[in-house]
This record gives sequence, C-alpha cells and structure tokens, in this order.
Amino acid sequence: MTTSDAPERGRGTAIGEGITWTARWSLRLVLVALGAVLIWLLIGALWSVVMPTLLAVILATALWPPTAWLRNRGFPHALAAATVVLAGIVVLAGLVTLITTSVVGSVPEITTSATTGIQAIQQWLSGPPLNLAQSQLDAALQTATAQLQQSVSAITASVLTGVGSVASGVVTALLTLVLAFLFVKDGPRFLPWLKSFAGDGAGGHMAEVLRRIWNTLGDFIRVQALVALVDGVLIGFGLVVLGVPLALPLAVLTFLGGFVPIVGALVAGTLSVLVALVSNGFTTALIVLALIILVQQLEGNVLQPILQGRSLRLHAAVVLLAVTAGSTLYGIAGAFLSVPVVAAASVVVRYLGERIDSRAAGGPPPRIDPPLETVQVVPGAPGAPTPDATVPDPDVPDPDVPEVRR
Repeated sequence: MTTSDAPERGRGTAIGEGITWTARWSLRLVLVALGAVLIWLLIGALWSVVMPTLLAVILATALWPPTAWLRNRGFPHALAAATVVLAGIVVLAGLVTLITTSVVGSVPEITTSATTGIQAIQQWLSGPPLNLAQSQLDAALQTATAQLQQSVSAITASVLTGVGSVASGVVTALLTLVLAFLFVKDGPRFLPWLKSFAGDGAGGHMAEVLRRIWNTLGDFIRVQALVALVDGVLIGFGLVVLGVPLALPLAVLTFLGGFVPIVGALVAGTLSVLVALVSNGFTTALIVLALIILVQQLEGNVLQPILQGRSLRLHAAVVLLAVTAGSTLYGIAGAFLSVPVVAAASVVVRYLGERIDSRAAGGPPPRIDPPLETVQVVPGAPGAPTPDATVPDPDVPDPDVPEVRR
C-alpha cells in the first residue's frame, strides 16, 4: 500500500461512526425539543398577554394600509393611528348593532316557526312507524323537565362562569385595541431599533424574517377578508331570495366566520341551514344546504388556491390540522390564530432553508453574532482520525469574525 492510498476501514469503524453521529444529533434534537417545551409552557403561563399581543399584531396588519395612506397625506403618526382605530371600532359596533336589531326583530317569527316545528315532530313521532302514544311523549317531556330542574345549580354555575369569561373578554379586547394603536403608530420604528440593538448579523436576519412575516400576515388578512366577503354576499343573497329570516345577520356571521379558514364558514353555514329548517321547512333547508356547498366549492377550488395559495403557500391539510389543533387548545381564539401562527412558522422555515441552500452552494454564509459553528474541511492524512466537522477549529480563523489587530 502506498502512502497515497486511504487506510482500510472496517465495518465496525463505519458502524461506530454512524452511531456516534446519531447519538450526537439525537442529543441536539432532545435539547431543541426541551427548549420548545419550555417556550410552550411559558406561552401558556402568559397566555393572557400573548393572545392580545397576537390579535393586536394581526389587527395592525389590517389597519396599517389606511394609516399609511393618512400619514402620506400629512397626518401626524398618532392622529392617523387613532383615526383608523376609532373608525374600526365604529364599524364593528355598527355590525354588532345590526345583528342585534335583526335578531330581536325576528324573535317572534322564529318562536312561532319553532313551535310549529315541535308540533310537527310530535305528530311524526305519534304516527307510523313509531306510533308513540301521547302519554309516552308527555312522560318523556316531564322526564326532560325534571332533569333540567335538577341541573339548575350546574346551569347557574355555568352562567356565572360565562359572566367571568365575558369580563375577561372585555379586558382582552381593550388591551388588544390599545396594543394595536401602539403597533400602528410606532410599528415602523421597531425593525430599525431591532437591527441597531442586535447588530447587523443576527439583527439583520431577525429584521428580514419579521418583515416577511408582516407581509404574509397582511396578505392573509386581506385574502381572508375578500374570501369571507364573497361567502357572506352569496349566501346572504340566497337566504334573502329564499325568504329565510335573519338573512342579514346570518350573512354577517358568515363573513366573520370566514376569517377562520374552512371551519368558520362551515359552522356559519350549519347555522343558516338550521334557521331555514325551523322557519321555512325541510325543502328550503335542503336548498340552503346546496347553496352553502356550492359556495364552499367555489371558495375551496377557485378563490383559495388562486388567492391564498400565493400568499401563504400552505396546503389545505396543514390549514385544517392547524385550525383543529388551535381550537382544541385555545377555543375560538386558537382557531383564529392557528393559521397565522403556522404561516409565520413556515416563513421562518423557508428563510432557514434559503440560508442552508446558500451555504451549501458555496455562497456567503449568514452573518451571525456571535458565530454558532464553523464547518471545517481538512484533508486527512493516512492513518489520522477524521476530524469532526461540527467542532470549531481554533487554528482556523472564522471569516465572519473580524480579526483583532494587536
């Protein structure tokens, strides 16, 4: 064997190197998972602060375009932000008033239709094929009433809990509005401050990632608003043509539910079908169901792929799983926040992928302060152990660290 020939390596050496590599990366993955769990627990402990902050950021992405328009017209920063936030509050209050007035005005009609529907159900139960006697129906009704009376204490406790939840929701809403105002007023100053505070290396990367996340969230809100508006207009127009009561409130609820992808419009559509069933009968309910399915197909096969696919670049399965997980963990707020959070995470993953591809292709490595690792490539001498590529070599200078002249 000449000196230029590589030394023979047995199977045991190759297996040992593989096990060493696996153990090293397993330990790193465990540490990363531990860090993720700690962050998750911290978010859960501070959820009363995290949720309004996330809601305020999403709300700020929607309020920023009109605020920027006013600022370009010479409005002071605080006045422009306050004008847009107050206008948003007025619009929201108008929608709530519209829904409340319509519901209150249609309560007698809904009550009459519900009574008629209950009588029709009783007649169907007393007829073939069940042939239940009236005494059996009365006994079942009395049993249900007794169970309801026995559950008065539980119902009272639930009502008190609901009152506490409403109070907490009011506090969260107020905190969200204040934070949204501050974000809209002082938001453009944040990224320059972050870059100056963290340096051109890590600060530059963080500023770029946050800029992309901001653009993604803005695109998400605008696209969802357009899709939800189309859903609300089409379904509301169909309900008006069919003569279903509460058509306007149901259309507004469909619009608001559209901000929760897939699940929100489905829940609002189910409510429309139930109102049509109680008020207009089985045939109208079937027509409403067909209308909702048609609108959902238009949304899922035309609007979502064309509009949202370009902005979020998330598969429908990922969106559905994110909404399900968010609603399971944090209810309605989690369902609404799940897709923006997953979209932001995908932005981070794509940015890291770009940096990895750039480094693998021989491009300039990312400037990070302080440097994390230095990958070294050292030609091996015959019989010499192979160096670990993940351990910094003290004799090789790091190109990212400026040389200190003495």
